[in-house]
Amino acid sequence: MEAIVDANHRALAGDAAAGLRPDEFADSLPIVALTCIDARLNALLPQVLGVPADQFVWLRNAGNIITGTVSSTMRSLALACAVKGGREIAIIGHTDCAVGRMTTMELIERFAALGIDRHSLPESINEYFGTFSSERSNVIKAADLVRGSPLISGRVAVHGLLVNTETGKVDWLVNGYQTLGNAGPRGAESAPAPGKGVETTESLGGFKMSDMKFPEGQIGDAIARIEPPPSPPPPSGTPMLAGWAERVDIVPPAGAKSPPGGSKPPAPLPPRIPLPPPEKRRVYFRR
Repeated sequence: MEAIVDANHRALAGDAAAGLRPDEFADSLPIVALTCIDARLNALLPQVLGVPADQFVWLRNAGNIITGTVSSTMRSLALACAVKGGREIAIIGHTDCAVGRMTTMELIERFAALGIDRHSLPESINEYFGTFSSERSNVIKAADLVRGSPLISGRVAVHGLLVNTETGKVDWLVNGYQTLGNAGPRGAESAPAPGKGVETTESLGGFKMSDMKFPEGQIGDAIARIEPPPSPPPPSGTPMLAGWAERVDIVPPAGAKSPPGGSKPPAPLPPRIPLPPPEKRRVYFRR
């Protein structure tokens, strides 16, 4: 994560050589990331992190919110580590989050416009939908809940990041390396009480793995039958890093021998961390 943040900041400063050699960090990959559903992140991640797509396990929900230490979102994070081999977890928030800006009354009005009356909504709108006032504090809280979950190994680093949707800058809010080895007790106190919120949580003292029920059969059997064909490469001129995954493997590993009959050629520079294109704004004049 230090290399990711450093490369991102150097790219923003104009360093043409800024980039990441993922092969040098195989022990930390893949990264499991929980982000918001905001469409602006589609063009930013995982490129601004410098991580190839096949080493980025991407989970999403509105506001990158976690409601409890044994919630369904935590279940997905746990399975991403146990089944997909995730080595580190990153809770990635973003600036200008619509979920954070939404007030209770605005949310009620949005649902009313869809034909959903107030009496059909939960009693506590804020608690159920997990609205928040600060993107930074929301990321920190989520990372703390993940680190306190009994489903997440203490050997998995849990980080908190904030991405600027205009510049692509990544801020490191929670350093997961500082809490490696800690799992379980932290975060239980801040979990919602049983029976409240979108996902029910239990105190860690009463939690039993035997109480959790999972579908019968092997995980991925159904998915393997409906797996879509691989996406075609992005067209030339794409503002993000086109062909990142194809270029990351060309960097020779450390200690590689020189080719016979000549001196060792210089190692190519790592792929440059992409930055988002300038945002186009429309200006309207009132007559």
